[in-house]
Amino acid sequence: MSRDQQLKERWEKLVNLLSNQFSQGEDLDLDAIIYLIGVQELGKVHQKYKKDEKLNLMHIAICRLLEPYGFYEFDYFDDEGWPHYTVKESLPPLKAGEQSVLMKEAIVNYFIEREVID
Repeated sequence: MSRDQQLKERWEKLVNLLSNQFSQGEDLDLDAIIYLIGVQELGKVHQKYKKDEKLNLMHIAICRLLEPYGFYEFDYFDDEGWPHYTVKESLPPLKAGEQSVLMKEAIVNYFIEREVID
């Protein structure tokens, strides 16, 4: 099986799993999954978030997802428990489709690490 096909199948499996768990089966999009990862990384799952906090949660998720690729490095937790990352290497210019593939791959790897999918 090609790498692209394997990623596609794993992505679909993950979207189905998360959608059934968090949105009564309505497919979650990439941004919604990134948001969920941010909430998971913060560890405060039963809390309402303001719009700016939601953006910060997505930023946390993106940093965490791209950390294994060498783009970010965890730095510290602040007094409120929010993780902070430093930029190690700037992201290369990517087309929209390339960004989407990179994020999907990073998300799939994140959930494989956590043994949610295989």
